[in-house]
Amino acid sequence: MNVSELARQLRIHPQKLLQILPEFGFDIGAKAIKIDDRIAQQIQRQWKRIKFVMEEREMQEKEKQKELEKEARKSSGVTVNIADKLTVRELAELLQMPVTRLIMEFMKNGILATQNENIDRDTAVLVAQELGFTVAEGSGETTVVEETSHVENLQSILTEEGGVARPPVIVVMGHVDHGKTKLLDSIRSANVMAQEAGGITQHIGAYQVVWNNPKTKEKSPLTFIDTPGHEAFSVMRGRGAKVADIAVLVVAADDSVKPQTIEAINIIKAVKLPVVVAINKMDKEGADPKKVRADLSQHNILAEEWGGDVPMVEISAKNNLNIDKLLDILLLVADVHADEIKANPGRAAAGTIIEAHVDKGEGPVATVLVQTGTLKLNDPLVVNGEIYGKVRAMRDYKGENLKEAVPSCPVRILGFKVAPQVGDILDVGSAGTANLINIKEKRNIQSGAEKKVVSRTADPEEEEQKKVLNLVIKADTLGSLEAIIGSLDKIKNDEVGVRVVGKGLGNVSADDVSKAETTHAVICGFNVTPVLLAKNMIQDKNIQFLEFSVIYDLMDFVKVELKKLLNPEKIVIELGSLRVAAIFRTTKNSMIVGGRVESGKIKKDARARVRRNGEIIGTGKLAQLQSGKQTVNELPEGNEGGLQFDGKLKLEVGDVLEAYKEEEKEKKLILG
Repeated sequence: MNVSELARQLRIHPQKLLQILPEFGFDIGAKAIKIDDRIAQQIQRQWKRIKFVMEEREMQEKEKQKELEKEARKSSGVTVNIADKLTVRELAELLQMPVTRLIMEFMKNGILATQNENIDRDTAVLVAQELGFTVAEGSGETTVVEETSHVENLQSILTEEGGVARPPVIVVMGHVDHGKTKLLDSIRSANVMAQEAGGITQHIGAYQVVWNNPKTKEKSPLTFIDTPGHEAFSVMRGRGAKVADIAVLVVAADDSVKPQTIEAINIIKAVKLPVVVAINKMDKEGADPKKVRADLSQHNILAEEWGGDVPMVEISAKNNLNIDKLLDILLLVADVHADEIKANPGRAAAGTIIEAHVDKGEGPVATVLVQTGTLKLNDPLVVNGEIYGKVRAMRDYKGENLKEAVPSCPVRILGFKVAPQVGDILDVGSAGTANLINIKEKRNIQSGAEKKVVSRTADPEEEEQKKVLNLVIKADTLGSLEAIIGSLDKIKNDEVGVRVVGKGLGNVSADDVSKAETTHAVICGFNVTPVLLAKNMIQDKNIQFLEFSVIYDLMDFVKVELKKLLNPEKIVIELGSLRVAAIFRTTKNSMIVGGRVESGKIKKDARARVRRNGEIIGTGKLAQLQSGKQTVNELPEGNEGGLQFDGKLKLEVGDVLEAYKEEEKEKKLILG
């Protein structure tokens, strides 16, 4: 039978059929034209099951996508004003989503409503909040509050007419240790990996390279954003994608699709980025690019050679294999999307903060990706409508001084009076309407991460019953602090929890130590150390201080400490029962009795319940056992013997002793 005929009968595209069959044990080849009739019949018999699995997977993908959209709305702070009365269609227009989807959301909440049906404000608020929108208090006209005006202003600036071609911005994404940074090392000579703890990228970095365009034969610059791949940095990865034009998804050929790969795919889809897949580590034993393509196809990333629209390049970043081919394809993809990759270098600069921290020698420093305009020395640093200072110095990724930064240029800026937040918008052109910042106020609220409270339940009584690990977190950069707080926020357990009692940027101070002493907290420093006074206080007061340079080491420490706080689970093992037939001797807290084992077995040193007339009246311990004149360790069912019962209770003939033992089982720490 022809594959196309089988696909027609099953109502599926032939290429997609060939992609999914290997997963269910039918590996007939990715380019097969014909299929054995017997195998075709087996596929037809199992098709209902296969289709069910595929539909379930697609449903999960859609739910994941909805959750990402919801989180994006929450993080962007989109606020809506909802009137006292409006129709479902009006609410859908307000929330900018399809009416059918909104009707589905109502159905999830047990409300059946048509698009023209009126709904009350309380119902509309409930649904809007579940979709991730913030609803303004009170009622009134139905409008969207302009809290995202700075982001929207940047978007409107970027879409202005009259732009010229600029270098494409490429975000590199993928699972931890799949070789993203090594790939950039191959593209540029600088070895960033050697500077990163544990070989894992901790901060967002941006770099520019120049490559010969295969189409125009001219030298073309490309800007790369290297995003951390570890699970904890999902927030930072999302930011990286928002400022990019093209995504490179790095997947290890010997490891295939992993959790962060899937998350990266979802982020790429959410922001609608063109994607190129780099199948890395082709030099390793066990490399299976065919499996990588098949696994990616399950997430709707379909290779060009399989009938899809995603270019895939098999590379080895370690051995410099096909790096040139990858760069050629990236420039070709940029050419296809040339109408969207434009900017106006003649206007005042605007862009996004992609990293910010306080340097010991230079003070507040931020890395900015200039997205349009030209940034010059002495330009005012207008961030989110406030003047943070002026450009005192600019450096490129190699540390060389710049006099100006053009579109798509990543630049390290000195001159901030206070470090901005990652994701903030720089817009030099709005200096005329901007206000000077309140430095004292800004320093008190340096980042969203520092304001965030880590708490897993809204019920204070429930929280009080938990055993809690108190932490003081200090980090070197805003991105790292936010990633740590975000990871701790995900930890939830019914018995134990984490409470961040203090957090901030920079070295550990005396105030941090005092706070840790008061709250019995552990101080965790991420790439920071205590100042001299704080160091002496830590030693004098015996405060626990731990320094980390890799975020998952910090998370592993937290999990170990939480595990220690768990109470062990007591397991009762029933052994057997003995009926007392004779009392031989009685002392103050002990008795020697005789009896017959009616069930199971009686063991020495076991605990025993005393049951009289069917009711339990007390407990004791079986200290010694004797069969005939011999001391034994246990008496099996049907045997008679004597025993020493230790306990305050006085036994009587006819009492039943139910022997059992208690074991403590270490609980597993299950985190949500």
